[in-house]
Amino acid sequence: MLTPTLRRRGCAPRRRPRTTRTLSGTVCLLALAGTTLAATPAPAPAADSASPPAEVSWRADLTPTGADDVNVRYDAGALRVRDGSVSPASLGRDRGYASAVLEPHHVDRPVDRVAVHLDATVPDTASVEVDVRGRAADGTWTEWRRATADAPAELPRDVVDVQARLTLWNAEGEPTAAVRAVILTANDAGGAPAEPAPATRAAAFSARVYATREGLVGHTTANGHVIQTNDHFVALPSRRALSPNGSGQYSVQVCGPARCETAPVWDVGPWNTHDDHWNPSSVREQWKDLPQGLPEAQAAYEDGYNGGRDEFGRQVANPAGIDLADGTFYNVGLNDNGWVTVTYLWTEGGGDTASFPTWGTDVSVRQQATTASTRVATLPGPTTVRVRCQVHGQLVTYDGYSNDAWSYLPDYGGYVSNIFIDVADAWLPGVPTC
Repeated sequence: MLTPTLRRRGCAPRRRPRTTRTLSGTVCLLALAGTTLAATPAPAPAADSASPPAEVSWRADLTPTGADDVNVRYDAGALRVRDGSVSPASLGRDRGYASAVLEPHHVDRPVDRVAVHLDATVPDTASVEVDVRGRAADGTWTEWRRATADAPAELPRDVVDVQARLTLWNAEGEPTAAVRAVILTANDAGGAPAEPAPATRAAAFSARVYATREGLVGHTTANGHVIQTNDHFVALPSRRALSPNGSGQYSVQVCGPARCETAPVWDVGPWNTHDDHWNPSSVREQWKDLPQGLPEAQAAYEDGYNGGRDEFGRQVANPAGIDLADGTFYNVGLNDNGWVTVTYLWTEGGGDTASFPTWGTDVSVRQQATTASTRVATLPGPTTVRVRCQVHGQLVTYDGYSNDAWSYLPDYGGYVSNIFIDVADAWLPGVPTC
């Protein structure tokens, strides 16, 4: 049996998401339709031994645009929609859309609530949405949470990095919103988290939902991916689980008549954009009276829920809760729209598993702990995986590192070399031998 010999790397920027300073706390969206508002952060409370830790504020840099941004431009000192005819492919709506994923910001103490103050002009035909997510000390990201003036972005657990995402909408050909400044304020709200701790469930949440084929080759997804022939990704009807372009930070396992496939969430739809039906009803963004796992479109189609219409007032023509890109659609064995079992892998509960971040792109998950074994899945980019146990298998050397330890990932039904588990140890701490 070989001994792990992985020489541990430092925090190399190419293996980490873009990082600046970030915080988590209450979010206030101050831009109203047809108005111009200046950002005025709330004053910090006076220092007092009985007071909670002071809030921390920072101004986001809006000038850089990169691969994670979609149809956005920065000119005349503001972010705007670049092309008013572009809209997420899965929605099929003619409305100008843009998304800007801002740099993460690191904080030196855990926080769980973020406030966002906007200096923006928003015409009547336009809108601006702000989502915030956080990265915990173990490297796992929370879902995105929308911030409004009346509903602060409460994160489900303490985080040490916070990232904001701006989504701009306007009618095709109509004036775009102009966002001049984004100021974030973070603190620790205290008390129990809004959602159960990950260890309260033994496995990632699964549900049986109706799947439709997305198609739309050549169109652009909500995260900026241009759809290719035989593509492999999915669309879910909520931006809470939208992965940045090229990443699998939020991925699902889709099991159809023939086989299962793991695919990243790269688009928003079908039908709705605020229907995170995989979440418990208490934290669901909309449709809180529906049970966990039941998409609003399915309830509308089958039971006349919401008058049989989606959030945009359209008559729902099928019960779809997920769209599948062509490659995923046919790979799982569908020839027509139909029912599949979907596991929402980022909702891992823990139980007999432990969660770890990964690094690298196109990382293979093998049936056995050897590179000669059948590949059962691929991790497109850095993500979070659940590990049940680990074994000593084939010695793998990659990028100057060697290790014979392999981790079993129950959500993928296979093993991944520990080289691609982004922690400081060759043999994962606290994980038993298979």
